[in-house]
Amino acid sequence: MSSEREALKARFLRDAGFADARRERLSGDASTRQYERLHRGDGARFIFMDQPPAVESVVCPPGATEAERVALGYNAAARLAAGSVAAFVATAGWLRDHGLSAPQILAHDIDAGLAVLEDLGDGLYATLIEQGAPETPLYEAAVDAQVVMQAEAPPDVLRAGDVAWPLLSYDTLALKIATDTFLEFWPRFAGLAPFGEAATAEWDALWAPVWVAGEAGASVFTHRDYHAQNLLWLPERTGVARVGMVDFQDALKAHPGWDLLHLLQDARRDVSPELEAAMLDRFLAASPRLDREAFLAEYRALAASNAARILGRVFARQALLGREQYRQYMPRTWRYLERNLHDPDMAGLKAWFDRHVPAEARA
Repeated sequence: MSSEREALKARFLRDAGFADARRERLSGDASTRQYERLHRGDGARFIFMDQPPAVESVVCPPGATEAERVALGYNAAARLAAGSVAAFVATAGWLRDHGLSAPQILAHDIDAGLAVLEDLGDGLYATLIEQGAPETPLYEAAVDAQVVMQAEAPPDVLRAGDVAWPLLSYDTLALKIATDTFLEFWPRFAGLAPFGEAATAEWDALWAPVWVAGEAGASVFTHRDYHAQNLLWLPERTGVARVGMVDFQDALKAHPGWDLLHLLQDARRDVSPELEAAMLDRFLAASPRLDREAFLAEYRALAASNAARILGRVFARQALLGREQYRQYMPRTWRYLERNLHDPDMAGLKAWFDRHVPAEARA
């Protein structure tokens, strides 16, 4: 942390009325954000978000062509928000306006990449379940929150006060760019030869209908990273407000199954096939507009695409950078991927993986 950045943070906290708060550094994730917990003298606690705006590549301008997005880099191509505080503030406002528990924003400086947030506590779903809390009620509430998020057509622009952020669609290019990271990173991680032109062309042809269906179904507000380490249980609240949400700044319009596949095929914890099936039944019972069989087929196909993305972009890439802790999640993600590929509609992709990624190369 540069002394200049630290001085900027201190000025921001002073101007926001937190000059005397004790600062406690919190552990981070694979992102470029940093968090601290602020402890005020009266016992109140808040979260201090630090996202240096120049650290990540450019985000996707609305209206950019596919070629322009690719030229701008991964964030623009995949329609990621690059940790934007503006995206976080605007998305939090939309969620709160719909009765959902995103943190209240107490102060922010968009240009500096700083914000002070309501502290939703330490009751992460993943932690509570590990400590023995029954998982079914937690997942039921998370699914019910999905129904609320998808109850109305989302806007083109999210707004919170004077902060606005475009709500773009998870389109074919974004899905392709993300899934293709498996081709880039997995051979390097697993010691395989790079995939050749024929294998890559077949990969594109097999995945193309999945990506097209994902774009065609991109009709609902989507958190985009909706899983047990980004959800907090708030038992003092009622209904869907009991589900606290964080890390939603990459929100898009996406397929109705997108958040559910993150929740129910969680790369960082085991979700049983029985729980997954029960929660999908709960969601579909509350979503009569959806055709059950078509939805489930697209859900499994998009879940397979997402598993390939996670194995490549997230886990293999991070492991290649020396972050060995990501290896522990790989076998579980392979199990999810293989489960999805057993769908008869995915037979071509299953055959591709069987030919090009042998069992010993699946960590």
